[in-house]
Amino acid sequence: QVQLVESGGGLVQAGGSLRLSCTASGNIFKINVMAWHRQAPGKKREVVASITSGGSTNYADSVKGRFTISRDNAKNTVSLQMNSLKPEDTAVYYCVISATSSFYWGKGTQVTVSS
Repeated sequence: QVQLVESGGGLVQAGGSLRLSCTASGNIFKINVMAWHRQAPGKKREVVASITSGGSTNYADSVKGRFTISRDNAKNTVSLQMNSLKPEDTAVYYCVISATSSFYWGKGTQVTVSS
């Protein structure tokens, strides 16, 4: 069984910063891609950023230049540094990993950006 535990969400004013972290534990042989998704009220879930085991990254256009994803393969952790936050970044953020041909999701952490 695989567990993902997220932390770091909260309330911040526009222009502020937050750092999300996620640690994977359990029966994991090798994690391929680690990613952050988000879902805002009334909107579809979207991929915010992803990072491969080799360190290649991808970002949604809406967060490029503001968010940075990173991972520590030895600790099975992934982080998302979010700067210059905007009210439209308000959403529940989910940690997602792909490992051994399966996808695993965290329970989500709320990020609220006030204007």
